[in-house]
Amino acid sequence: MELFMTTEFWSALAAIVVIDLVLAGDNAIVIALAARNLPRQHQRKAILWGTAGAVVVRASLTVAVLWLLQVPGLMLAGGVLLVWIAYRLLTGDDGGREHDVAPSASFWAAMRTIVVADAVMGLDNVLAVAGAAHGSALLVVLGLVISIPIVVWGSTLILHWLERFPSLLYVGGAVLAWTAVKMITSEPFLEAFFAERRGLVNALYVLVAGGTLGFAWLRNRRALAQKSLQKA
Repeated sequence: MELFMTTEFWSALAAIVVIDLVLAGDNAIVIALAARNLPRQHQRKAILWGTAGAVVVRASLTVAVLWLLQVPGLMLAGGVLLVWIAYRLLTGDDGGREHDVAPSASFWAAMRTIVVADAVMGLDNVLAVAGAAHGSALLVVLGLVISIPIVVWGSTLILHWLERFPSLLYVGGAVLAWTAVKMITSEPFLEAFFAERRGLVNALYVLVAGGTLGFAWLRNRRALAQKSLQKA
C-alpha cells in the first residue's frame, strides 16, 4: 500500500495515461478501418474483443521491453529514440507509415487485423510506456486498464479533440520528452554521474523538453507558411 501513497507512483501513472491517449490516434484508425465492413451488430463486438486482444499483446510487449531496458546502454538508447518519437508526433511526420489496413469481412478476421496491426504499429507507445513505468509492470497494466476503455469508446472523440485543439499534442510531446530525459538519466552506467549533478539533470529536462517543443513548433510554423504561399 505504501507504493500507492507516493507521488512518484501517481505521476508515473498519469504520464502513462497521457502517453496512451496522445498516441491513440493510430489505434483508433486501425480499429475503424478493420471493422468498417462488418455488419453493424458485429462491429462493436469486434472492436471490444479485438481491442482486448491488442491490450494483452501490448502489455506483454511492454513488459518484455521493461526487461530489455535493464540491459546496459538500452535505457540511454531508448531515451534518445523517445525524443525523436516526441518530435515526430508533434510535427505529424509518421516516417512514411500509412494506414493501409484492409477492411475485414468476418468477425475473427477483424479481430486478427486489429491485434496484429496494433502490435506492429505500437513500438512508439510500448517504448514510451515502458520508459514512464520505470521498471514497474503494475504501472504498465494500470495505465492500459485506465486508458484503453477511453480509446475504445472515445476514439473518434479523441481524434476530434486532437484536430480541434492541436495544443494537446504539445502536452503529450512534453510528457514524452520528460520521460525520455528520465530514461537517459536513469541509465545504470550514467546514474552515478547524474546523481552528483542535479543541476545538470534539471537543465537537461528544460533543454530537451524545450528544444523538442521549440523545434517542432518552428517546423510546423514554417510548413504552415509554405502552404499559405502555395495557396496564394
